[in-house]
Amino acid sequence: MLKLTPLLLAILYGLGLYWIGAKRTARELSRRSNPLADRRLKDITDRMARALDLSEVKVHIYEVDPVNGLAAPDGRIFITRGFFRKYEQGEVTAEEMASVIAHELGHVALGHSRRRMIDFSGQNAIRVALATVLGRFIPFVGVPIANLLVTLLAARLSRGDEYEADAYASALLTKVGIGTEPQKSLFRKLDALTTGGGAAQAPAWLMSHPKTDARIAAIEKLESRWVTPAT
Repeated sequence: MLKLTPLLLAILYGLGLYWIGAKRTARELSRRSNPLADRRLKDITDRMARALDLSEVKVHIYEVDPVNGLAAPDGRIFITRGFFRKYEQGEVTAEEMASVIAHELGHVALGHSRRRMIDFSGQNAIRVALATVLGRFIPFVGVPIANLLVTLLAARLSRGDEYEADAYASALLTKVGIGTEPQKSLFRKLDALTTGGGAAQAPAWLMSHPKTDARIAAIEKLESRWVTPAT
């Protein structure tokens, strides 16, 4: 039992970091955001709410510049001011912005946002535990190996989550009469939208994500299943 003590302590330490990081993120989002007030987008989110049998879809503008979208575990969706500015300037349509909201709703509905706690702070528990175990058997390189393993695991989970959230968004957008074309057209714009100026940081939903062409192809595969063959 005594031999397990360092490992248990490492896990508890990692979980503590997880909890602190999640609380800090929630406070930061609440402190620096305001409810979405755009009438056209609100009309679309109201249609989404009816399709999902919800009273409302809570969307907030997060007052930071990088182009990004976030989903909080409590169901709130956040669009950054930088992203919303692209919409105001006409670089992104209301339907394309709606595709981001639908995608983030997918993360909430499928449990991704709760598991990842937005900023992946929960990885600390795994990283610390692995570093402790590997460090005892292979000193000096145990910590780098632990970091690499956690990074690879996170990337794999992220890619799977993105495909699932894309599929959820495709179904929801189709159900409310928007369709998947805005979703695909936004993907084609992302590189230009997220480079230069205040958008130099890549969005969380681009980091370790599938390539744009692969995501579009996955959506089109869904579309082919939904189309009823002519008789």
